[in-house]
Amino acid sequence: MGEFLKGEKNPKIIGVGESETIGLRHGYVVDPSSLLSSVKKSIEAAQNSSGIKIKRAFISVGGVSLRGETTSGSTIISKADGEVTTLDTTKALQDCEDNLNLTNKKVIQTFPLSYRLDGKEVLGHPESMRGTKLEAKALFVTYSMQHLEDLIEVLANAGIETIDAIASPLSIAQIALSEKQKIVGVALVNIGHQTTSISVFENGVPISIHSFSIGSSDITNDIALGLKIPLDLAERFKQEGVDENFSKKKLDEIIEARLYDIFESIENHLRKIKRNELLPAGIVFVGGGANIAGLEELSRSVLKLPSSVGVTDMFGNSKTKLRDSSWFTALGLVLSGREGGEYSDGAFRNLFKDLKNSVKSSIKQLMP
Repeated sequence: MGEFLKGEKNPKIIGVGESETIGLRHGYVVDPSSLLSSVKKSIEAAQNSSGIKIKRAFISVGGVSLRGETTSGSTIISKADGEVTTLDTTKALQDCEDNLNLTNKKVIQTFPLSYRLDGKEVLGHPESMRGTKLEAKALFVTYSMQHLEDLIEVLANAGIETIDAIASPLSIAQIALSEKQKIVGVALVNIGHQTTSISVFENGVPISIHSFSIGSSDITNDIALGLKIPLDLAERFKQEGVDENFSKKKLDEIIEARLYDIFESIENHLRKIKRNELLPAGIVFVGGGANIAGLEELSRSVLKLPSSVGVTDMFGNSKTKLRDSSWFTALGLVLSGREGGEYSDGAFRNLFKDLKNSVKSSIKQLMP
């Protein structure tokens, strides 16, 4: 929970709540009642620490169904004198979205990437220019409609109205990346518990988002199997290293083998979008898995890119940089709540309208 004070750029954190995540797997709801209990505990803790009742919230979405999909579209300029208006850019972007395959998916965020007017590239925005045909290229962040509905329903049952859903990598990027990094070219890699996501930025906007079904828990499982130890001890060894009763060399080999799998997925994706070894600001790692010793060196060796672990000094004090990136998503959501912040409020109202119509339809089918 954050509060923006007049004249202050960054929020003041007024409430914090956390609880063990149960009822989720790979980013989707598998046990609504368990997840509801988990959410209620974190809400209660945040309310107790702030003294304020939570009624509405921004939520982040991630996991294997989160995707960034790029399409193109076009429209004929509507004004007789050929002047491009906001209506024309909206129509071109809508045509881009119409060209998507949105079966069982929901667009949660849209980012225009480029425009062409009568076949010529437009530098900046096309409004007020003159021409006949406007073409657009855009990135659409999509998420499973079913997973989103399930998540919103759990929150509603906890008494929380969803203001907007924001892709987790984009929420983190507000905290962990500088504008300069996002302009010259950078990849943000979030190694989470069960999934790893990569979001690539250029010219200040995301140009690609993808998720892989491999995370830091896979490393923990490998350590437990390789060293034949309990999971809780394997987790501690992963973060802190082994004690004198176990081989450090074997632990390093186990961790490196799984990290190679993660790096291979990243390399394949960067090659697919033609950005492998071509990101001047390199790779910034966040998430629980970013704290593994030797991660940066191994990444530089395998991916041939500058590599670092994300930190933030959003509170304006470089001496107290926050290095625990497990909080970056929540802090990014707080920034999304800033007055006048950029979020798709209108689009989300339409989603709730669709959900309500779906519920009404189900009720009607049950009526005699």
